[in-house]
Amino acid sequence: MRILVVEDEYSLADVIATKLKQEKYEVDISTDGEDGLYNALTNIYDLIILDIMLPKINGLDILKEIKENSITAKIIMLTAKSGLDDKLKGFDTGADDYVTKPFHIEELIARVNVQLRKNTKSKLKDTIEYSDLNLNIRTSTLTCITTNESINIPYREFMLLEYFMNNKEAIISKEQIYDKVWGIDNDFESNNLEAYLSFLRKKIKIIGSNVKIKAVRGLGYRLEK
Repeated sequence: MRILVVEDEYSLADVIATKLKQEKYEVDISTDGEDGLYNALTNIYDLIILDIMLPKINGLDILKEIKENSITAKIIMLTAKSGLDDKLKGFDTGADDYVTKPFHIEELIARVNVQLRKNTKSKLKDTIEYSDLNLNIRTSTLTCITTNESINIPYREFMLLEYFMNNKEAIISKEQIYDKVWGIDNDFESNNLEAYLSFLRKKIKIIGSNVKIKAVRGLGYRLEK
């Protein structure tokens, strides 16, 4: 799962990101509101940790834009403002949780885990299904329901297939894939993506599924029966 940390104090953002990466999350950092809003609107994040007091655009305005654009990420507000009115304003705007500074990093990580577990249980349960494919998100095991054949999927291939299966039959651009699976600041090359897609296609074929990852000329890729 991918998390965006929008925090103008880089040393704090880096500590948060480091701890989240130890928890096996993918993490990007934005250090001002303008960059944070741009990244948030890509809709590639499962959760956003959002400070209120930011340069250029404040966190509450970013939160309003996120909600107006139907971005599905969970939002944890991270701020020095501890007054009840400030918290209520954040919740009323659409925040899922609120952590005030100073805080223990372990508490923040616990709150992240709670939000993402809620999200996973409500939307995905333990598996994602499309046609005759069943992807277990806990074990990274891909199963063909028709043949009952299974295969384990390596981490990056799992993230790629998970992205396709959560966007059933939608056309996904190369740029969206790069950002979601490898991160906003990636220097990933197109031929590397083709290699990962080839690996996935072979695994899907090996277990006997009728699902294909099809290229849509000039637009991207999509999952098809």
